[in-house]
Amino acid sequence: MAGPQIVMYEEEFNQIQDVCEKLVQDANAIVVFIVDKNGQLISTAGEYENLDTTSLASLTAGNIAATGGMAKVLKENEFATQFHEGEHQNIHIQIVGQRVILVVIFDERSSLGLVRLRVRKANQALTEIFERLVEKMQDPNTAAPLEEITDDDIDNLFND
Repeated sequence: MAGPQIVMYEEEFNQIQDVCEKLVQDANAIVVFIVDKNGQLISTAGEYENLDTTSLASLTAGNIAATGGMAKVLKENEFATQFHEGEHQNIHIQIVGQRVILVVIFDERSSLGLVRLRVRKANQALTEIFERLVEKMQDPNTAAPLEEITDDDIDNLFND
């Protein structure tokens, strides 16, 4: 099942977004997005304006959970990579660092081989980013992202 909630800092979010945007270009993909295992959308790049990314994120997390159950039945740790081929679009799904899910949607303008090659490189970069993020979250000297918000700030927000 899903792990602890990830706290996202702006620096790491921007790095993740950069990796997604580069992957869209390098893999000639339609859209790339990153989802946590709870189904929460973390990042999106590409042509996603006409997609229900919230539903896709939730369904992707459910798909990973279901295949995780199949893996356990087969005495595997997990199935880290999945591919779904459609009539017009394909989906490549990759678990990154056992923490998040990388989804690449592509069509005939690309190929599974190219996507897999580019995903491998993106996977390494994302794994490093998420490892640094976890270290940052565990560092007692790192300020929490919402630490500076006071009760008065919250009250003022709702009084406007």
